Formats: sequence, structure tokens, C-alpha cells
Amino acid sequence: MISISLCMIVKDEEDTLSRCLDSAKDLVDEIIIVDTGSEDKTKEISKNYTEYIYDFPWIDDFAAARNFSFSKANKEYIFYLDADDVILEEDREKFKNFKKELDPSIDSVTMKYNVGFDEDGNVTFSYRRNRLVKRERNFKWYGACHNYLEVYGNIVNSDIAISHKKIRQQTNRNLKIYEKKIARGEEFSPRDTFYYANELYDHEMYEKALENYDNYLNMNGGWHQDKVYACGKVADYYHSIGDYENAMNYSLRSFKYDSPHAEHCCRLGSYFKEKNNFKQAIFWFELATKLDMPEENMGFTSNAYWTWVPHIQLCVCYDKLGNHDLAYEHNEIASSYNPNNKSVLYNKKYFEKLGYS
Repeated sequence: MISISLCMIVKDEEDTLSRCLDSAKDLVDEIIIVDTGSEDKTKEISKNYTEYIYDFPWIDDFAAARNFSFSKANKEYIFYLDADDVILEEDREKFKNFKKELDPSIDSVTMKYNVGFDEDGNVTFSYRRNRLVKRERNFKWYGACHNYLEVYGNIVNSDIAISHKKIRQQTNRNLKIYEKKIARGEEFSPRDTFYYANELYDHEMYEKALENYDNYLNMNGGWHQDKVYACGKVADYYHSIGDYENAMNYSLRSFKYDSPHAEHCCRLGSYFKEKNNFKQAIFWFELATKLDMPEENMGFTSNAYWTWVPHIQLCVCYDKLGNHDLAYEHNEIASSYNPNNKSVLYNKKYFEKLGYS
């Protein structure tokens, strides 16, 4: 069985660190904590789990801090978490079994990263990360902000998920890092431009966000999945201000970078539905139901659009056209994915009054 070092960088994480480490401590063989300047009880809490606690001065560079934490690892593989991550029990069991069975020739293992949840705990937003890597390959982190771990070789995709359960409100820390890079006159890579646009959008600085999304989409470089996502952010903004033409144009532009994604098909369906063009809306929602959610996708995925959302929308469209049988059928399919959804439950009562059961 392989041995694993858990490497973490932390700062003022007293509210979540114990929860994280309790979920991981029996899955790994050593824990490395790198503190970047905590002023709370983070380091005291860390001492309950490990003696390997190091200080690293914060220099506005996540990659530098993560690479330092990796340099302190001693085991065969390195695993990393953030302090507001947690491994749920189902995934803990998967992790234990995976650890026993992992072929030591594997260089990197990806795991799903679930970062969005509805009120019932269903995953709404996720993507994959290279999460467990062979130490001797000396893989490095790159990027001061929204950094990434560059891996290559023999890579496998596991069914293990890490759940991101943050309790803090969003800060402007990442935005400030990008602004400092701009002030220093540093040239942004396509990836920097994309994530800077995301930060601007999240902080409701929409005009600058759209400018940077457009810059990114017009660059020769950049990952195609990120370009699909960027099209969605711009489309959502234009939709929010009632500019359906631009919203539709950006959703359609996403097809330039990849085969249709369910998120964009549902966007297009919604534009037509809101104009009472139900037959055209049905075309796009039906297409979304025919697409298979890419299990190996490393890009951002809004799970709902690949499962219950198009069916609940088809329920409405078919009902508006007087086809109650198909409307009922699609509500039942939506219910199979999300049985406690308020819209699904409301529709069930509606169909009961029409004699469906």
C-alpha cells in the first residue's frame, strides 16, 4: 500500500481546520501544515494533528506557498486540501480502498471537487483536480493566484470527491493580487486574463469583467473549456439586463470551442421560453437531455443542467402547449434527480389535480 503526505497551506483557519483534518487524518501517513501568517488559533489546532508545522511568509503567491509545502513531504505520494475542504464519509471509504489498490506506477490521480450545493446537499457545481501526485516526479504549482499543478505521465481519474464547504464570505484577496500584478506592469497569460475576469465578475465589476472575458476569448491561447465557461458568464450578464440578442450570441459562440454543453443548451432554451417560443425552447432543452455529462471533464460543470433542469423546463414548455402527458413525464424525470426541489413538488400537486398520480 502506498504512503501519503497531506500538504496544506493555511492562514486564520481556526473555524474549519479541525473539520478538515478530522476527515483526512486516518487516510494519510503524515500531515504537513504551512502557515502563511495566522493570527488566530490555527497553529495551536494544527499541533493536535502533526508536529510538521512550518512558517512561510506570505508573498501574494499561492504557487510559491504550495511548492514549499510539497517540498516538506516525505511519503511516496502527496495529497493536498484547503482548510475549508472536507472528505465526506462515502468518499473516505472510497479513498481507503483506492489507497490500498493504487498501482505505484501512477503519477497523478484526479478527484472531483464539489464546490456548489443546493439546500438538500445535492452537488450543483464541480470540476476535477489533480489531487494525489507521486512525490518523486517533483510536480510544480504555477500561478500566483488560481494556481494549477502541472502534471504529466500516467494519470487516472478516480470516483473520489472532495467537498468544499466554506463558511467565510468572499474576500477581495485574489482581486488585489491581480491588481498588484497590473500595477507592476506584468503581462497576463490567457489563464490570468480568464481568472481575473472571473474575479471582476464575482465582485460585480461587470464592465471590466466583460472586457477581460472578450480579451480572453479573442486570444489564441487558453483552454477551450474555460472559453466555454467564459461565454456562459457573458451570456448570463446580458440575459440579466434583458439583452437577449447578445446573450444568445455568446451562448452560440460557445459551440466554436467545444461540442454543445448542456448549460448553453439550457440557456438557449430559456431565451426562447421567455419569449413564449415554446417549440424552439423544446428543441434546446431536449438537446440538453441527450448529452452525457463528461465524467472526465476537468472544466467547470453545473451539474443541474446535465440532470434535472432541462426536464423541469420541458415540463413547463409541454404544459404550455397543452401536452400534459409529456409535461408530467418530464417532471417525473426531474424528480428522479432532485425529488425535494420546490418546483418539482409544486408540479406534482398541479398534476395530481389533473388526475395524474
